Amino acid sequence: QVQLVESGGGLVQVGDSLRLSCAASGRTFSRYAMGWFRQAPGKGREFVGGISSNGDSTAYGDSVKGRFTISRDNAQNTVYLQMNSLKPEDTAVYYCAAREAPSYWIPKRSDDYNYWGQGTQVTVSS
Repeated sequence: QVQLVESGGGLVQVGDSLRLSCAASGRTFSRYAMGWFRQAPGKGREFVGGISSNGDSTAYGDSVKGRFTISRDNAQNTVYLQMNSLKPEDTAVYYCAAREAPSYWIPKRSDDYNYWGQGTQVTVSS
């Protein structure tokens, strides 16, 4: 069982940066691929990015490539989402997710993840 708690959301201006954190419980964090998803009002859940269990590989959704960076600290059981050059269309509730996975696989579908955090709101104001 893994429990995930996101933090770091808030209200920012266009072009600002924000870093989200996701703290995980449990002793086997390094076995889990981690993903970030977001959901805007009236829209489906969108893959933002993911990181492999060993941290060697990352993947990003097309809308955030070049602006967002995912990293993890397995010693601290934490995954981060650094968001730069924020746009109004980045406004959403951001969720982190986890699933046990081999290091070569970064799941990109929400259905592939079996643990979810409660979400944190990010609002980008113009």
